[in-house]
Amino acid sequence: MVIGFDKFWRCELVANLQNTKRIMISIPDQLLEEVDGIVAKENSNRSEFIRQAMKLYLVERKKRQIRELMQRGYLEMAKINLNMASEAFHAEEDADRALGRLVSGV
Repeated sequence: MVIGFDKFWRCELVANLQNTKRIMISIPDQLLEEVDGIVAKENSNRSEFIRQAMKLYLVERKKRQIRELMQRGYLEMAKINLNMASEAFHAEEDADRALGRLVSGV
């Protein structure tokens, strides 16, 4: 049995509405006026605007956390790489001196 798009959409909408919670928020008048202006232009509503804003905030927050973790990882690796390069530099100097002694016969 194939469900028509309209019927499917209505079922989806009802399911989403059943899985929602009502909350009360307090925001400054100026911010509310700005939001109301946007939702009027976009033919939307406050609830949808707040849902989208919250989703966007969560996505951006996750991105910021990942960037911070990566930055910390790169800084830690930079210290490790610097130590390794320093050790390798000293080992190469020792090898060059030993080779020089072998070549010169000393």
